[in-house]
Amino acid sequence: MAKLKLATQWLEECAGCHMSILDIDERIVELLKHVELTSSPLTDLKHPPEEGVDIGILSGAVGNEEEVQDAREMRARAKTLIAFGDCAVFGGVCTLRNFFTKDEVLRRAYVEAESTMDGHVPEHEDLSPLTERVMSVGDVVPVDVYLPGCPPNADTIWYVLSELIAGRMPKLEGDKTLKYGLDG
Repeated sequence: MAKLKLATQWLEECAGCHMSILDIDERIVELLKHVELTSSPLTDLKHPPEEGVDIGILSGAVGNEEEVQDAREMRARAKTLIAFGDCAVFGGVCTLRNFFTKDEVLRRAYVEAESTMDGHVPEHEDLSPLTERVMSVGDVVPVDVYLPGCPPNADTIWYVLSELIAGRMPKLEGDKTLKYGLDG
């Protein structure tokens, strides 16, 4: 049987969700028997292949225009899209920015911060404009599987990926699956 194609990408996050993938420990060897990792921050390939993937994983919230485009691209190229971690599922800690306007956030960060050197908000074509508010992945594109956690539990990650590899849609129900994994 051909390997499934898997792409991952992080948006506005701390990288903890992607590091939690490594927490599946030796099961990562088993995972790689069944999937081809086409793009990921772990491999430094940034975008899913144009021909598409079977499974796309987005972690992090959506807080700038580039991240909106990245979410749309992953959705368009992935048969199954997973919102991975609390920031992707709910917006997470990133949504604390939503208590302020984007101008207030930029002014505080670049003009008023104690470490500010030149006191102006940088502008450059390589700097993506902030969205008006930080959003979850599901606020931007349709999501097939929501996998909460900060970061998600390694056993739950393994369960979700194993189910998708087996051709089944994972069912995340209640404390047992989400909090303690399959054995707890």
